[in-house]
Amino acid sequence: MIRSPLRGYRDRSNLTLEQLGMLLGVNKSTVLRWENGRVPAERLAEVEAMTGVSRHDLRPDLYPAAAE
Repeated sequence: MIRSPLRGYRDRSNLTLEQLGMLLGVNKSTVLRWENGRVPAERLAEVEAMTGVSRHDLRPDLYPAAAE
């Protein structure tokens, strides 16, 4: 199973679901849902700013890699 970029951030930062949820202003079940699915488009900028995880990594379907 591929680990989500958000889960990777949480693991590297040694944060629980609840702690990351508090930083993002959501509950832990929302963080888990985002880790197992997709961060909603309207929350990408905020999540990117708080975690440093790029929009491309969070939602490559909306922000594909730039053509080389």
